[in-house]
Amino acid sequence: MTERLYLYDTTLRDGQQTQGVQFSTLEKKQIAQALDDLGVDYIEGGWPGANPTDSAFFDKAPDTRATLTAFGMTKRAGRSAENDDVLAAVMNAGTKSVCLVGKSHDYHVTAALGITLEENLDNIAQSVAHIVAQGREALFDAEHFFDGYKANPDYALAACRAALEAGARWVVLCDTNGGTLPHEVHRIVSEVIAAGLPGDHLGIHTHNDTENAVACSLAAVDAGVRQVQGTLNGLGERCGNANLTTLIPTLLLKEPYASAYETGVPQGALARLTTVSRMLDEILNRVPQKQAAYVGASAFAHKAGLHASAILKDPSTYEHIEPAVVGNSRVIPMSNQAGQSNLRRRLAEAGLTVEKGDPALGRILERVKERETEGYSYDTAQASFELLAREELGQMPQFFEVKRYKVTVERRKNKYDEMISLSEAVVVVKVDGEKLLSVSESLDPSGSDRGPVNALAKALRKDLGRYSKVLDDMRLVDFKVRITQGGTEAVTRVIIDSEDGKGRRWSTVGVSPNILDASFDALLDAMNWKLLRDAAEAADAV
Repeated sequence: MTERLYLYDTTLRDGQQTQGVQFSTLEKKQIAQALDDLGVDYIEGGWPGANPTDSAFFDKAPDTRATLTAFGMTKRAGRSAENDDVLAAVMNAGTKSVCLVGKSHDYHVTAALGITLEENLDNIAQSVAHIVAQGREALFDAEHFFDGYKANPDYALAACRAALEAGARWVVLCDTNGGTLPHEVHRIVSEVIAAGLPGDHLGIHTHNDTENAVACSLAAVDAGVRQVQGTLNGLGERCGNANLTTLIPTLLLKEPYASAYETGVPQGALARLTTVSRMLDEILNRVPQKQAAYVGASAFAHKAGLHASAILKDPSTYEHIEPAVVGNSRVIPMSNQAGQSNLRRRLAEAGLTVEKGDPALGRILERVKERETEGYSYDTAQASFELLAREELGQMPQFFEVKRYKVTVERRKNKYDEMISLSEAVVVVKVDGEKLLSVSESLDPSGSDRGPVNALAKALRKDLGRYSKVLDDMRLVDFKVRITQGGTEAVTRVIIDSEDGKGRRWSTVGVSPNILDASFDALLDAMNWKLLRDAAEAADAV
């Protein structure tokens, strides 16, 4: 018999505490919809009244299957719950569920709030009772619970009891400072339940300051809590919160959790997990963490030749789950450590079938090793590797030829007498026997300078004849530069990450002593790979 485990997402509230993160109202609605489609039980939308964005979100809240929850704090001492304007703003959001944070550590009550321990308990009880009296579901976040329990277990338990006895559906045990370790969480939660607080009314909220947030959450589940809180991609202040993109697949796919519990996330929705994770990074305009468990681009990447050989025979030899279950995919990177097993597998993934023992395999491996000696890296630049392999196999069409290009960088004063930079690029290409010249500046629509590489990219894409339209939905999402050697022998390696409107993401590499030449080579590979893929799709459609 399985037990129900509830998933509570706080990306839109606690996740927004991440340094540098500030969601717009529209972005919050987009994330809420993705979370609802995923199947979480609660979506904490923010703190109404605390800022205009959160208030606007609740003013026109999305219609979700998940229980939308407003967050706030318990009433302040010296006034009633009915007359506390901060609490009133939270209640006025009109959500079915309300989560209030309150102190459970005696030191914080006396030092931070400056009130008596009894006054704090009364504030908790009255606030929760006020929520329940209005027909709402009440949650109480017991702030600093684990530190408070270590210092004064009787008072920490009293704070939780005050909320439960006032009608709270959930009391959430918070490791606010993130310093409690998994074995401590398990022991303390077990003692809390033994003291009479029912596990099916307890939740866990952990922070990742010791890189143990997920482990602490699982330890709490093992001990008996039945609600787990976290954020997408582990967003949160300082080091972040428990990562739901790790917790959810672990709970659904790993024993004993898979057999012991059911959640609101169906297996079909789990296959969208990687897409949801990357959607959030796209909203934040940041590069996805490649080493992220389950959803990272390197989560199922196999570099060593020995690994790849085994993967060809049975993927389970080096993979703990099938990548597609969480919407991810297997990657066999190419590097100078690779053998023919890696190579054949990577070629197969690119749609290229080369028989074992084919002399072309040796030529491709030799070329990879030579170019990596020059500074290239095909470990991450999978698209550039594919183009290299196709050239050796005689399967790389020439869509266009670059005849020449020039980039100038100018420093000048604008009309405000301020010194500004401006780059201009000229590119001449030959397409279908015709020479075409394009010129582009580095200014964006707002008038800001985006640099010489941006000018080059715009000029190159500006007029490629019949291919320009194909590249309309392509954009650069990351640009990385590394100096691979020192002194007079210094070589610059540029890796560019690109994506298109079909959700494809690919990496290309360029190397040169000149950063603009290296960038241009990576740009060329990126565009050629895009044209190659779209041409293949068009051929398949016919």
